[in-house]
Amino acid sequence: MSWAATGPVGATPVVLLHGWGETHREFSRLLPLLPAGVRAVAPDQRGHGSSDRPQDGYTLQDHAADVVALLDALDLPSAVLLGSSSGGYVAQQVAVDHPERVLGLVLVGSPRSLQGRPPFADAVAELRDPVDPAWVRDLHSWFPTVQPVPGWYVEERVRDGAAIPARVRQRSLEGLGTARPPTDAGTITAPTLVLWGACDGLLPRDHTEALIAAIPGSRLVAYEDTGHLVTWERPERVAADLVMFLDELGR
Repeated sequence: MSWAATGPVGATPVVLLHGWGETHREFSRLLPLLPAGVRAVAPDQRGHGSSDRPQDGYTLQDHAADVVALLDALDLPSAVLLGSSSGGYVAQQVAVDHPERVLGLVLVGSPRSLQGRPPFADAVAELRDPVDPAWVRDLHSWFPTVQPVPGWYVEERVRDGAAIPARVRQRSLEGLGTARPPTDAGTITAPTLVLWGACDGLLPRDHTEALIAAIPGSRLVAYEDTGHLVTWERPERVAADLVMFLDELGR
């Protein structure tokens, strides 16, 4: 697993988990906003970015095990996990399987359940290599943004997305869609902050409220005029809410 890191070793560790079809550069606008007191580690999940691309092993449990292996490699007994979209699903699975490794969760536009087929599943099933950047750009139309997003950042997302092999997209999506929701499998005991875009057409409010209900003591912060891609649209506010959450954990 490859990763990028900012902040000094020994600072509060935060692992940033990107969503399906993304890379660690999803956080390229967020990382520079974090203070020196945060040691942020943003890995490429298996098959994505510069990480290894095995033929198999794309279940939710496989992705969660990779996070634990990353903590081991970095000699981190535990960390705060911030997961964007399906990255938050992975974070929930880690919190259920290995609660002792999770100091807290920040779930950003994250689902309670991904069981079933999303509306773009047929398009993904028909995908072949090499992946056309135009296909990635068209896929992004399923996740419309409300706040303005810099053009360079969108182009970076398209380039990174086109470099992910078709089979990785297909098997990762299948692994997410067939997994038992983590909060059905166990109870999350880690302090949890849920950040949700109020204009999220993929995860409506009732879905997000179900996630809150499934995690005892969790807290919801709704971002008005924000869609599903919260880290794309509101990196400054995500950074501020993360720092506040870390301060609360410290107290």
